[in-house]
Amino acid sequence: MKLPQTIEDLIDAQNRSDNTAYMACFSEDATVKDEGKTYRGKEEIRNWISKANESFMITMKPLQYNVDQAFLKAEISGNFSGSPLVLSYHFKFINDKVNSLIID
Repeated sequence: MKLPQTIEDLIDAQNRSDNTAYMACFSEDATVKDEGKTYRGKEEIRNWISKANESFMITMKPLQYNVDQAFLKAEISGNFSGSPLVLSYHFKFINDKVNSLIID
């Protein structure tokens, strides 16, 4: 499956729990919506992903990608109840950076 480079970089960073590389995939004013909460800007997003990585050691396996909708379906595994889960990732990009990510 061919993924945009930014998504490949994000998945690689997630699988290595590399929060710095993960953050490099986002624009300065990016937003992330996950589990009913919204994180705005790189600092809030960094805190969110750092906490998730420390608590759950999450890895991602891409299953399906829709180029037209910038929609990724991925299996996530980790140290959490119900692992593994299949989640949907809805992306919006600006200049090859993630500007909006909604996870459900």
